Amino acid sequence: MGLAPRRPGGHRRGMTQAFHPEIRAAVARLCEDFPGAYWRELDRKRAYPTAFVEALTRSGYLAALIPEEHGGAGLPLSAAAAILEEIHRAGCNGAACHAQMYVMGTLLRHGSAAQKERWLPAIARGELRLQAFGVTEPTSGTDTGSIATTAKPEGDRYIVRGQKLWTSRAEHSDLMLLLARTAPRETALKRTDGLSVFLVDLRDARRQGLTIQPVRTMMNHATTQVFLDDVPVPAENLIGEEGRGFRYILSGMNAERILIAAECVGDAKWFVERACSYARERVVFGRPIGQNQGVQFPIARAYANMRAAELMVREACRLYDAGEPCGPEANMGKMLAADASFEAANACLQTHGGFGFAEDYDIERKFRETRLYQVAPISTNLILSHLAEHVLGLPRSY
Repeated sequence: MGLAPRRPGGHRRGMTQAFHPEIRAAVARLCEDFPGAYWRELDRKRAYPTAFVEALTRSGYLAALIPEEHGGAGLPLSAAAAILEEIHRAGCNGAACHAQMYVMGTLLRHGSAAQKERWLPAIARGELRLQAFGVTEPTSGTDTGSIATTAKPEGDRYIVRGQKLWTSRAEHSDLMLLLARTAPRETALKRTDGLSVFLVDLRDARRQGLTIQPVRTMMNHATTQVFLDDVPVPAENLIGEEGRGFRYILSGMNAERILIAAECVGDAKWFVERACSYARERVVFGRPIGQNQGVQFPIARAYANMRAAELMVREACRLYDAGEPCGPEANMGKMLAADASFEAANACLQTHGGFGFAEDYDIERKFRETRLYQVAPISTNLILSHLAEHVLGLPRSY
């Protein structure tokens, strides 16, 4: 089983129909081999889902956005969103590898022909993993313009020194996209000037001053902090022009928002389906609990909000795939989908009562996982600030 390359032509399906139904069906079949017991065992051990990621790789799903000339499927973002949504709807977790879909967009859009030829075919074949994104730092958070990690030129290489936090999957990736400062902040005309993007080969870097320390969190997310102690990075690994790195990663953030929003939609569908199934089957006081409006209404409202979020995510996909501006839609889609998934999680947990807290039902695990997206990759408050300033024309708040 694998992904077929995108074919020219075709027609846009109506909003009431599933986008990419063949891909969705194939992903659902793959996920059947990874039931709740598989994820529960990983969660207990805080282990990486190697077998699951390898299955996705063999089937071509992690190369969905890589162009055909570089060995990928050349599919639109809406197809990648469908893949991740179905993974989460099946009760699995695409966060183990979703970064590979959107991180490499920086390489696709801004890398040189030589860089693309060197890295993309190997990523498409599954020989290399590009799943780590080194941006956030302990003192900067989402204030990217304040990052302090430096990359200083030295002959035919750069020497990188600093620290990154919340760099998920660094232990399980061969390559990392790294944002570092190549010019002092005080000399920059804008706060985000002077930042550059590098493709770091972690296999070499770990032998030359890079260390990775896992960070244990409330869910199994394989996140880490990365320390770079005078790590040499070949100058040929600089992506694009020096000093323009923030612009390069910014162009990929809309894709990140959209894909994670699709995961949230999938989570919300999983929670709603689980809640409905249990409410129909659970009998208390001689009647199914789903007969009670106090149980029905929270589930129905969660479903309605999920559908509304789903439509916004689809609109964001449409705009992105058409090459049109989609920043507001991508951000609103992420916010609405994260809200919908957490609302559905609460409704599902409440419907199950005490059983919702039992490990074997998978609800408490998925509850913890979907809570993350109120915060990451960007918090709800920052999305609201973006909409207030850039859409509504209100004064800048930060």
